[in-house]
Amino acid sequence: MLIFSVISDPAASADLSVVLMQEGLAHILLVGKSMTTTRSRIETSIPRKHGPAIAGYESALNKFFEHVLQAFIKHVDFSIVRCAVIASPGFTKDQFHRHLLLEAERRQLRPIIEHKSRIVLVHTTSGYKHSLREVLDAPNVMNLIKDTKAAQEVRALKDFFNMLSNDPARACYGPKHVEIAHERMAVQTLLITDDLFRNADIATRQKYVNLVNSVKATGGTAHIFSSMHVSGEQLAQLTGIAAILRFPLPDLEDIEM
Repeated sequence: MLIFSVISDPAASADLSVVLMQEGLAHILLVGKSMTTTRSRIETSIPRKHGPAIAGYESALNKFFEHVLQAFIKHVDFSIVRCAVIASPGFTKDQFHRHLLLEAERRQLRPIIEHKSRIVLVHTTSGYKHSLREVLDAPNVMNLIKDTKAAQEVRALKDFFNMLSNDPARACYGPKHVEIAHERMAVQTLLITDDLFRNADIATRQKYVNLVNSVKATGGTAHIFSSMHVSGEQLAQLTGIAAILRFPLPDLEDIEM
């Protein structure tokens, strides 16, 4: 029963809590072993900072921070996650972090007081969910979660893109190119989405399960990316399958995908 509840509740196996915010908008996300879930979205209209509306601005911002704080208390469980990230453009993250710690002291919120060293601040370009990619790329976050599945996926995809731009003959994507590379024993690292690996079509699923097993049997590594993570979404845009090669295969470019 416990295993079933862990599977059905992604919060029970999350590695990271992320508060992605900008003035008037916040998302609380949990990054788990196989998916990223949105636990809360807070949206408040905040008046302009200038002129006579300044008093309204201060009180609207405090009200917004209070809503985010309530969601933080509800959804961030330090007994499960390794760290909580507060991320935003500008100073919103710093202002909210200050509000969070002051209120934690004032209300004696023990989980926040005891784990404040595990709250990490990261600069992002927005408070929208696509900025999660910037959070997972931040070195201070990567160090805290480096042995988790989400971090391994991010790193493998980064290695692939680096290889694609620096030594393109040692990187390929698309089912046909990857299969040809594997036939020539060239696949060092296979990247594949779970949409392909667990495909509803039995023949397709079997083909990719066999490919993953075969790559591992020949000394390669295989990463099965969750389509519920940002890195999995990126890989899906590249056909859902890619590989870093042991040696260059320049003639792959001439073969129709």
